[in-house]
This record gives sequence, C-alpha cells and structure tokens, in this order.
Amino acid sequence: MATVTRQLLEGVNVLDLSRVLAGPLCTMMLGDLGANVIKVERPEIGDDTRSWGPPFDSRGESAYYLSINRNKKSVAADLRAERDRALIESLIEKADVVVDNFRRGTLEAFALDPRRFLSRFPRLVWCTITGFGADSDRPGYDYVVQAERGWMAITGERDGQPMKVGVALADVIAGKDAAIATLAALVSSARTGVGRRVVTSLAQSATAALVNVAQNALVTGRDAVRWGNAHPNLVPYQLFDARDRPIVIAVGNDTQWRACARALGLDELADDPALATNAGRIAQRTRVVQAVAAQVHERTAHDVAAALDRAGVPCGAVRTVLEALREAGGSALTGVAPSVPGTVRYPPPRLDEHGADIRARGWAVFA
Repeated sequence: MATVTRQLLEGVNVLDLSRVLAGPLCTMMLGDLGANVIKVERPEIGDDTRSWGPPFDSRGESAYYLSINRNKKSVAADLRAERDRALIESLIEKADVVVDNFRRGTLEAFALDPRRFLSRFPRLVWCTITGFGADSDRPGYDYVVQAERGWMAITGERDGQPMKVGVALADVIAGKDAAIATLAALVSSARTGVGRRVVTSLAQSATAALVNVAQNALVTGRDAVRWGNAHPNLVPYQLFDARDRPIVIAVGNDTQWRACARALGLDELADDPALATNAGRIAQRTRVVQAVAAQVHERTAHDVAAALDRAGVPCGAVRTVLEALREAGGSALTGVAPSVPGTVRYPPPRLDEHGADIRARGWAVFA
C-alpha cells in the first residue's frame, strides 16, 4: 500500500490580503508547504502585478503575477462594500494566518483592525509586511529600499554608477523573512494557544541582508565600496574572461588556492609563501588576479571548469537565465519549482476564479 506523505502545512488556512511581490511570495511559499491560501483581490483590477507586462501568457496573465501566485485560490472583494467586508471577516474567523501589506491605518479605516481579530481569535497569527516599519507611512518599493539601505552603493563596477540588483531582491528577502516569522509564530501558537502579530519590513530585511559587508564597515569604521565582480575579503574570488565566456572562480580558503594555482599551471604562485594565506593574496591582489586571468583567457570556460572541478575548486561559467532554467526546470504557468520542501498543487488563479465557491463554502473549497 502506498504511503501518503502529509505536507508540512496541510490544513493550515492562510488568508492573503497582500499584493505585488513580498506578500504574495510569502503566501506562495506557505502554499508550497501545503497551506490552504485564499487570495483576496480588488474587483476588476486585482493584484497590481496582473498588469505588469508584457510579457503576458496566452490567457492574458502577466509573467510577473504568475511567478508568485501559485497554490492559491482567488476571490475578488471590495473593502468599501459591507458585504465583502463581512466575507473577509468570515474568512478570518476560520483562518490560522492572515498576511497583509496595507499601509498603516488602511485596514482600520475599513473596520478590519487586526487588533480586534487577534483579540477575538487568540490563536490567530497576523503577519504585516511594511516598507519602512510599523510606524512609517512610506510605501515600500524595492528599488527605493535598495538605494537607501546601502545595496546600490556596493553594487556595480568600482568606477561606475551605483547599480540595483537584477532581481527585486529586497522584496524577495522580505517575503522570505515574513514566511519565517509567520512559521515561528505558528509554532508558538501551537505550543501556547496564543497567536500574535508579526511585522516585517523591506528596509529591515535589506539592512540585515548586508551581513558581512555591514560587519566589515562596523569593525573598521570605513564605508563599504563597490568591488564589481571581485570580493573585498577573498582573492581570487571574482569573474574572469575565458576564451568563449566569463567564468567565476571562488577560492574560499588557502587549500583551495593551492589547488587552483596548480590546476591552472601556476605552480610558482602555489609555492610562494607570500601567497599562502588569504591576507597575503589580498596584499598582492593585482599580481594574483593578473596571473589567473592570463591562464583562464587561454582556455574555454568548459576546460577551466573541468580542471578546477577536478581540483575541488568552486567555479561556474556565467549562464543566461534560460540556460539556468534548462537545468533547474520550470513551467511557463507555475514558475520555478519550490525552494522549500513543497509541491505545486494549483496554478496561479485567474481574478475571482473561485469567488462564487469561496462565498458559498468558505475554506471548504479546499476539502
């Protein structure tokens, strides 16, 4: 007899009152883990990202929307309408989690104050994602956060302009932080019978994500700078041009350095005591980088990678997105496979696709 494996969040009801990226990513991750997710959207317009295209698929859905909204069911509701507010209240009553990213005071203005629901339903977990914290009215946009929280100052070529990251990564990290905070609150609720409201922000997530760059600045008192494709603390740890395409070589310790140098035919450097430690290589960064670059430039990226792989040296040729997806897989409808131990059960819903059923049956639509 086949064994049926329960999903980690099977039976957990999540009401998604969020839109755009961080919130929907959070709730999609919870859905990937098995939670029942109902997405509440504005009538006619829906989530902002439904119009963020092209590209659009053959049904008219934007790729942006599709990327962060699988494993959900959709109902359209107008917060200004008493009937729709009553629907939302009924869904909150049976929810385990509510996720929202409304600006401060919006829900309260529509008599949907989270504090009231947390008081009525003690086990409820309510996650609010903000741009700049619970006490700020500023809208949260990834690009602005990347600028203000130091990311752009350290991204790009050393002599070039500040540059944003190619993905809306502040939103992505904030969404993941929100999912982590929600899961922790769920564990606490299960143990104590008491839920809570957790608040995250794009700004705080982005600041925390500076990790070692922030610590370098705190320890030295000197501001961080752009290093382009190099690393401030490790050498060689950067992009090199092979004969056919760029390749990254990431030497993380002294043993890897000796293996790297020998694999590239740089025995003299491998045996040089002045380069035996990372601090020594940083002191002679130009010499090391020039020597490695000259050897790499004479070979194809495949040949360089093969030699370094045999030597146990981390490396990787620069691939396009489509090349990466050919190996990792993905669907034009449901996106890249879950990054957590989960499954894809439902495609991203059309606007109000399940509205009539949800209004009639509530959470029973998942039965």
